[in-house]
Amino acid sequence: MKNEHVHMTEVAGEAARIARSITTDQLELPTPCGDWDLRELINHWVLYTSHGLEHRALREDLPDELTTRDFTADADWAQQYAAQLDRAVAAWSDPAVWEGEVDLGNSTTPAAEIAAMLIEETALHTWDVARAVGEELRLSDAAAAYVLDVVDGNAALYRQYDGFADEVTVPGSASPLERALAHSGRDPHWTAAA
Repeated sequence: MKNEHVHMTEVAGEAARIARSITTDQLELPTPCGDWDLRELINHWVLYTSHGLEHRALREDLPDELTTRDFTADADWAQQYAAQLDRAVAAWSDPAVWEGEVDLGNSTTPAAEIAAMLIEETALHTWDVARAVGEELRLSDAAAAYVLDVVDGNAALYRQYDGFADEVTVPGSASPLERALAHSGRDPHWTAAA
């Protein structure tokens, strides 16, 4: 849990940094996520990587009010997101939270696996948002390798539910982050013109 929480903290910090770089006039930009524009992607990102992250730790369902909310409608959404990320990371700081199962409604999953998938989702969607606005996701080698491991461990399952596109080919010299992106169906060199 200790290393995983370090990775969670690092990835959340990068998410907050990228969010703070976004301006209102960028919200209609295209993203690497199919038909989603940046506003749609941000709303998904904020909901699941901050509120969802905290609610999973607390073993609570997301309230309907959050699932339908346009977070970007608030002028200070990026600051609110950063504060919510801090609360979410703090909720996972208790080693006991990593024990046991999380009820997903129709099944249960070990809490540590849920945390791993949420760290991965935060990293991948932070990269998506960063690319859309011309920023770069900066992760340590250890965090990037962790995300790659989680991607590789879940890719087949995610593809069953259209969570990942087909794997993208990258050279053997690709970094762990580039491989994680490629294995999740993302082109590490995506640009809006692509």
